Amino acid sequence: MERRNFAAPAKETWGGCQKVRCPYCDHPESKVIDSRESKNGLCIRRRRECLSCKKRFTTYEKIEEIPYMVVKKDGRRQPFDSQKLLRGLLKACEKRPVPLAKLEEIVDEVESKLQDRTDKELAASKIGQLVMKRLKALDKVAYVRFASVYREFKDVVEFKQELESLLKEK
Repeated sequence: MERRNFAAPAKETWGGCQKVRCPYCDHPESKVIDSRESKNGLCIRRRRECLSCKKRFTTYEKIEEIPYMVVKKDGRRQPFDSQKLLRGLLKACEKRPVPLAKLEEIVDEVESKLQDRTDKELAASKIGQLVMKRLKALDKVAYVRFASVYREFKDVVEFKQELESLLKEK
């Protein structure tokens, strides 16, 4: 059977509650089979079954909060995007033996730092430093890859200096 092409099941409001449409047949009603809190307690995973086609699918519920803002080098502010950070980490760790769970831990740590702040803003440089510190302990190659983009190495000399400082630490 052909699956509908959208990221999350559509929701419609009905009597103050939201119904979740089936991603397979677009039926507006489903029942919850199982609910579990995520490891970090930030979201709820629900397994659902469509009342029409009987296929099962998963939804995630996350509390909507005031967006945390990242202050860029040029002073611009943009909402923190955990998926963007994870994509950057995945790129740095491409073809490296780094488990996805470890990268998700780094993203969760950054998110926690943002949540702990009273002003809901954090400089991109602070995020980069935190990520590089964790990557350095996790995988040196991934660290250098991430650092080369984050620190905007201008030439091979800057890259070489970073590698030499890593070698001195051994």
